[in-house]
Amino acid sequence: MSFSMTPVITVDGPGGSGKGTITQMLARELGWHLLDSGALYRLTALAATRQGVALDNEAGLVAVAASLDVAFEPTEPGEPVKVILAGEDVTVEIRTEATGDNASRVAVIQPVRDALLQRQRDFQQPPGLVADGRDMGTVVFPDAPVKIFLTASAEERASRRYNQLKDAGVDVNIDTLLEEIRVRDERDMNRSAAPLKPADDAQVIDSTGLSIKEVLDRCMAVAGQA
Repeated sequence: MSFSMTPVITVDGPGGSGKGTITQMLARELGWHLLDSGALYRLTALAATRQGVALDNEAGLVAVAASLDVAFEPTEPGEPVKVILAGEDVTVEIRTEATGDNASRVAVIQPVRDALLQRQRDFQQPPGLVADGRDMGTVVFPDAPVKIFLTASAEERASRRYNQLKDAGVDVNIDTLLEEIRVRDERDMNRSAAPLKPADDAQVIDSTGLSIKEVLDRCMAVAGQA
């Protein structure tokens, strides 16, 4: 089957919009493959560290990024996507502070970004792909037949994050969270490379005040066009 014949549903949007949960639910409902694009820089950093590739070795990092042996599996609602690297579950390990710091060093290297762009496109395999990210519909899969841009008010996203952290036993201030979200939104929407914005042909779904079931129903209705 050719690249263009395998359908893709892209789900873009800001952090806290619920796109991770919805992407997993869509992939499970449809029986399609899943891509969590936001995890790829962390995975590249982790794989490089495990393979003894220095984080300033550009050629080595490009090779690691281009050949990442990774799979994403949907989990239960509210749980992070399961991440399998070279056959091992690294869901927890890629979320550590150290891996995050290393990922930020890797992400600024343009040849690595180029290699990961192609690696993301390699996930487009039958019967279909649901891709979660910030530039899936605008940059990675511009020809996707169905594009969803999932958003929610900054206040709603701060409230969701506050409840998540509270449930995890983390002491947090909701006003601080709200300010962090607004700053991040401003930065993401105004960056020069792949700014956060809906694709021209994306269906924008505002999840503010909606249940997960209501959001899923709306996305499934859109997905019926794939």
